[in-house]
Amino acid sequence: MDCRVVVEAAVPVFDVETEDEAIRIAISKTGEMLNPDLNYVEINMGERTSPSGEELPPAFIAADEALVALELEMTVFNVEREEHASRIARKEIGQRLENIPLEVIQIDELEDEDDDDEADTETDEDETADDDEAESAETADEQPNEDDDILPEFEELVERD
Repeated sequence: MDCRVVVEAAVPVFDVETEDEAIRIAISKTGEMLNPDLNYVEINMGERTSPSGEELPPAFIAADEALVALELEMTVFNVEREEHASRIARKEIGQRLENIPLEVIQIDELEDEDDDDEADTETDEDETADDDEAESAETADEQPNEDDDILPEFEELVERD
């Protein structure tokens, strides 16, 4: 089973004045920590809401310091269950983002449609190849070999020299 895991990270950013600046720096900082080892992790702005349900910006600024909510998405392959995928994602991301709190917020099981399509395609290709080989063999039996007339036998070449 393959799963898509979304992990929320609270990234601290220092010496910022605006929310946009804080978000840009947080994404850049996180990308540097994850790359090149985890370049397949997608980094997005997180979503925050107030207790009353009001949507808030992903960055909270106080005294020129910000805490930015980011969502990190990665696909985990060949897991037994969703809890296993969650632990793998937290471990892989957490090893590179030291001192940054992480929380798994979403796990989606990926369907194996691609595997089924590939298996069907391979079967079709194998059948086509077998048919082509059979046709080639039949054609070779029916038509005389023209190469025999064009190329002299090896013994004839040896005798000429």
